[in-house]
Amino acid sequence: MKAEKKILLAIFLCSFSGLSYEVVLTRVFSISLWYHFAFMIISIAMLGIGASGTVLSLSRKLGDPSKMGVYSLLLGLWISLSYLLSNQIPFDPVRLSWDRIQVCYIVIYYITLALPFFFAGLLFATAFSSLSRKAGLIYGADLLGAGVGSIGVLSLMTFAAPERIVFFLSAFPLFAAMIIGRKRLRIIALFLLSCNLLLLFFHPSFTHTRISQYKGLEVALSYPGAEHLKTYFSPFSRIDTFKSPAVRFAPGLSLRYLDPLPEQIGLSVDGGDVSAITASGTRNELRFLSYLPAALPYEMTEKDDVVILDPKGGLNALVAHYYGSKRIYKIESNPLIIEVINGDYGVFSGGLYHDATWAGIGRSWFGSSDRRFDIIDLSPMGTVPSGSFGISEDYRFTVEAFTEYLSRLRPRGLLCINLYILPPPRIELRILQTAVSSLARLGVKDPREHVMAIRSWGSICILVKRSSFSTGDIETLKRFSGQMRFDLIYYPGIRAEESNVYVRMATNEYYEAFQKILDSSTRAGFSERYLFDIEPVHDDAPFFHHQLRLKNIREIYRAMGGKWQYFIEEGYILPAVFVQVLLLSLLLLALPAFSRNRGTPVPASGKGFLPYFAFLGIGYMFVEISLIQKVILPLEHPSNAVATVLTSLLLSSGTGSILSHRLGMLRGPYTIIAISALIVLCSLLLPSLSKAVGPEPLVFKAVAFFLFFLPLGIFMGMPFPSGLRLVGEMHERLIPWAWAVNGCLSVIAPILTVMVAMATGFRAVLWIGASAYFLAFLMMKVSFRKKPCVNSTQSSLPFGSL
Repeated sequence: MKAEKKILLAIFLCSFSGLSYEVVLTRVFSISLWYHFAFMIISIAMLGIGASGTVLSLSRKLGDPSKMGVYSLLLGLWISLSYLLSNQIPFDPVRLSWDRIQVCYIVIYYITLALPFFFAGLLFATAFSSLSRKAGLIYGADLLGAGVGSIGVLSLMTFAAPERIVFFLSAFPLFAAMIIGRKRLRIIALFLLSCNLLLLFFHPSFTHTRISQYKGLEVALSYPGAEHLKTYFSPFSRIDTFKSPAVRFAPGLSLRYLDPLPEQIGLSVDGGDVSAITASGTRNELRFLSYLPAALPYEMTEKDDVVILDPKGGLNALVAHYYGSKRIYKIESNPLIIEVINGDYGVFSGGLYHDATWAGIGRSWFGSSDRRFDIIDLSPMGTVPSGSFGISEDYRFTVEAFTEYLSRLRPRGLLCINLYILPPPRIELRILQTAVSSLARLGVKDPREHVMAIRSWGSICILVKRSSFSTGDIETLKRFSGQMRFDLIYYPGIRAEESNVYVRMATNEYYEAFQKILDSSTRAGFSERYLFDIEPVHDDAPFFHHQLRLKNIREIYRAMGGKWQYFIEEGYILPAVFVQVLLLSLLLLALPAFSRNRGTPVPASGKGFLPYFAFLGIGYMFVEISLIQKVILPLEHPSNAVATVLTSLLLSSGTGSILSHRLGMLRGPYTIIAISALIVLCSLLLPSLSKAVGPEPLVFKAVAFFLFFLPLGIFMGMPFPSGLRLVGEMHERLIPWAWAVNGCLSVIAPILTVMVAMATGFRAVLWIGASAYFLAFLMMKVSFRKKPCVNSTQSSLPFGSL
């Protein structure tokens, strides 16, 4: 019994470390590459775990319980080693368009980063094979460790950089090896612990994350005289401040402004998304602000109450101050930006964020009051236009978001959207379509009287108003644009010859596109024929930046200059990664079936359980990822959503697994039917819960969602260990193969979840997850009605050999 407890403790520690390392790697990838590559980490982890089951199926010697201490040791070693090696691999997605060897680097990345999870999988699968009757306890320890790790690692990242946390996490499996290993193994584990500490404290620069040379921060620092100032970390992001000649942050500044800009400090989020903090100064020193397209709404309407959404370095908030706005509300989704500017740059910025500043998503902030505003301003992303968030969710630009913004305006209030020009036109046209749909929801029948737009050499300013624009508004627009030499795109009654005058383009495509979208008789046909997908998006599938139309892929390739770089930067590498992962997973699943070294052949009836574990793998991942996406908006940040959902589901699933071990009635097939029903019920009730808790403090909302997901999680923790227990009774040598099937299908599921969600929405993905569990129920009814094999070799563990 004492040996069993040691194994359970080792599994808990290794699971804690493995899940924490997975979270840390998502942060590392977000910094070194881009967000959509960070998403690959889930698949990489599950690939390693799935491969472990395949290897154990091919070699029974590796399943010897005495090797569990070795696997713990290798997990601790490779957590540190895989990070250090991957950091030296010269992979850069931007180079894929001309450097074919980058494809090989992706494969090397996968193998290197999958190895720690491979050794973790060997440990878990060996424990399941040796103690299948204790599968509920083993799986419970696994999930409880992962659940504690999901919240614990976020706490760690509050105090240290992700690359330093890696070496801290490697200590837990090494401790596990000391608990269950022999004396020699303990000595080796102690030596590796010492090496970790020496590397961390005496050569910290060796562990620094390598950032792509094409990301905004590295580009800015490559200029002569550039200087890196400081790096800040939080569980949400990394922020760097710097000085560089590249920092001249004045989006769309009129060419008529000839004076120098005030001093500016560069501000980079995760190595990209560059903006700037502008030095406070006299009114004359800040005169350039009146030459920006963002100044237009302040020239046109009342400006007593202004909301700036995601002001980043604060330029648009500075515009509001310059024009004398009485009350300026700043809502920034990245809390670290507020902390940095208020701290080290409070005096430099003139105390820009010292008052009326909140952290969170603007839509959640709107829900906490019934205020009305004169101007709601959506700021541009950064100094360097970036399309690297091709598949990321963006709840700022959905129809529901725009409806909320417009409903919060006073009768003469304006919604102002400032965007960079990224030819060919697509983002601005989807913005316009979104505004049109939102106006329709608010009862506006003809949107042509409610929209205005201008462009400079590098940016576009779109104004939307619930009431019709007046003659005075139009005259102000014409005067401002003429003085600044900005081109008119649209106003009610505009003529073609009034546009494309100052910064001439080869065609007048902006004017023509706005005319066709705002006219109800031509809107649908224009959208259908357009090269890109410019239809508005909704909260259920908030992929605003996904504009690729597969049927037009050849034409888009030509329009982007015959370069594949566009598809890579927009996140469309994921389908290619999905194909890679699918082929690898199929290979791992097939190997045990074709192996000639399996000893006694397994009867066909024994293999019927494989689809059962496949459906469990798909179902769990579909539900987990969909729930994370569904609560990002109410919980105000993806990291909050990940922490809440993972902690709730993993801890409750671990509890459910232990309960299924204690209570035989919970191991029956109808438990799986309950899971399907709970998933559907959850998908129906979740929107109401999100709306109800929306105005509440973040901690209250996190607790509410944590408790809401508990019942579902408890039941979701039961089918897997119950299945393994039954497989152990039928033919225990199949347990590693079952582990491989579950892991490999979990590899495919994360990428497949997003691809399906883009087409159908996350509610539909939840229902597909419910269907997968229902199919697992059918497979259990069919496959597990066999009598236990009389030649099962299930026995007690030879604990003395550990």
